[in-house]
Amino acid sequence: MKADSLPRGDFTPPVHRISAEAPWEWLAGGWRDTFVNPWLSLGYGAAFVVAGAAIFFGLAALNMGSWVAVAAGGFLLVGPMLAVGLYEISRRYEVNEPVTLTEALFVKTRSPIQLAYMGFLLLFAFLVWARVAQLLFALFAGGSVTIAQGDYPDVLEFADFITHQPSGWALLAIGSVFGAVIAFSVFAMTAVSVPMLMERDTDLFTAVATSIKAVTANPGPMILWAWIIAVVIGTSIATLGLGLIVAFPLIGHATWRAYRALVQ
Repeated sequence: MKADSLPRGDFTPPVHRISAEAPWEWLAGGWRDTFVNPWLSLGYGAAFVVAGAAIFFGLAALNMGSWVAVAAGGFLLVGPMLAVGLYEISRRYEVNEPVTLTEALFVKTRSPIQLAYMGFLLLFAFLVWARVAQLLFALFAGGSVTIAQGDYPDVLEFADFITHQPSGWALLAIGSVFGAVIAFSVFAMTAVSVPMLMERDTDLFTAVATSIKAVTANPGPMILWAWIIAVVIGTSIATLGLGLIVAFPLIGHATWRAYRALVQ
């Protein structure tokens, strides 16, 4: 797909205007990349399923089962950094370079320091989300738990709270709004910036500005792309995380296609 380019700004590379169908094309390309070497891509996804299971059981062991939803939301925020190996796999497929597990796990990025700064930025976003979730939980669950003592309900108790009590419904609704605002803000900053930092010798500010420019230049398609990511990853998490074996590499490879389509 060839698209019209927007003029170059003071410091950012030109970005393309894309068609409304482009996100579906990226998803189809991501599917193809996933199954070029399924053992590699699906193994990458399986590794994160195992890590997610460890986090789940760790939270349960600490009597913090209600934080599972917060951790799942945090995965959406930091996911772009975790998928760097998938971007590298797709890049190598694109230029017909050999791909091994070593190259996927130990990516030689062009801007390693700037990519590390991006990791800190996403970690900060996750901490903001966790703090907002804690404050909302304290506000709406008030008398039923003792936050100061870390007395959080387990997963089943929390599920019962948000499905059977009016304050739980309010927590779910307002928490979803706050989460969506934070998630879309992070999406706008990372839609193309992480693969850009992996491939190009550039700085964090330029990469983030380019990503925001790509999103604002294509609001309809990029909102659709954000929705696709949320639905695919959210549905996969709802399968006790097992769906991430396929969904995570699928979205990772598709994100590389998005970067290639959007940034000149």
